[in-house]
Amino acid sequence: MQHNKVTNLRLACAQVDGLVIRPGETFSFNKVVGNATRRKGYVKGMRLSNGQAKPGIGGGICQLANLLHWMVLHSPLTVTQRSTHSFDPFPDNGRVLPWGVGCSIVYNYVDLQFRNDTDQTFQLRVDVGDRYLEGEILADVPVASSYRVFAKEERFLRVGADYFRRNEIWRTVIDRRTGTAVRDELIRENVALVKYLPVDVPVLDVLL
Repeated sequence: MQHNKVTNLRLACAQVDGLVIRPGETFSFNKVVGNATRRKGYVKGMRLSNGQAKPGIGGGICQLANLLHWMVLHSPLTVTQRSTHSFDPFPDNGRVLPWGVGCSIVYNYVDLQFRNDTDQTFQLRVDVGDRYLEGEILADVPVASSYRVFAKEERFLRVGADYFRRNEIWRTVIDRRTGTAVRDELIRENVALVKYLPVDVPVLDVLL
């Protein structure tokens, strides 16, 4: 499944790489990448669906949506549509990004969309490197701010026999000229059913 995921990501990246987003334009993952079908060369990769990880045609391209969302959170672009998975499938072993910044993509009704509300033009660059999925956002002129994205209020809850995970995703906007933090922005509050047994973490029992 991992090998097939690379194949799928290469196909999806080819549709996104080099795309220009001008002032007032909106990027739609489903519109740009389209339906991941066998006819287009997509193969079975691991997909997260209905609370389970299972093989499916085009599986793995959500990882590209995850990367794009992470990049956009570090830019002046405005996220206008984004859905997350309703469950947390795996423990945090090796996690490099905060839990809760990923995306769910289901053609053609669950999408990632972001809009350029600035007077600048941006370009998306994405590729599958030797070991990692790689990407960057280029701008035609220097941007005024940089961004730091982080999670807080991480907690696990036990409700009956089920476990849930909650956190908040925040963003600090920083003046690039002075390096001063301008403001903190709450991006999203996450909650999801946990599909593994949390170990070595505090769990709060919730009584109904």
